[in-house]
Amino acid sequence: MVSRMFRLETEVDKARRDLLRRRLRETNTASSPVLRALRGTPDEREAPLHVWVVDANGGLAGGLVGHTWTAWLHVTYLWVDARHRGAGLGSRLLSEAERRATGRGCTSSRVETWDFQAPGFYRRHGYEVVCVIPDYPPGITEYTLTKRLG
Repeated sequence: MVSRMFRLETEVDKARRDLLRRRLRETNTASSPVLRALRGTPDEREAPLHVWVVDANGGLAGGLVGHTWTAWLHVTYLWVDARHRGAGLGSRLLSEAERRATGRGCTSSRVETWDFQAPGFYRRHGYEVVCVIPDYPPGITEYTLTKRLG
């Protein structure tokens, strides 16, 4: 039950989201000896990592968007245009991201993917399934895969 001194609000608020994220990170860092031992602030420890493939006309043929955090690469998106699939671009994107992450001190990588997307692709590149969530969303299975780098 929420007391009378407080009210619940449900609107989307990006500024509050960012504040909440900062405060949660600060709380986690203060509570964890492992996180406290890491250099830099929580925001400084997370760095974007993007790799792009551009075709001869300058169009986007594929890309990987992720970030590095502590000793991990987190692959958020990896996509290759249907016209260029089968040419090894996905493998090149992933390999380059892993190489750059290793250069940042990362020792592991993680990714989430759905059953109709690319679990086989990641397995072929040395990733192992560590979590399976059936029916997320309904009728689809989500996989979390990880890999030791280097």
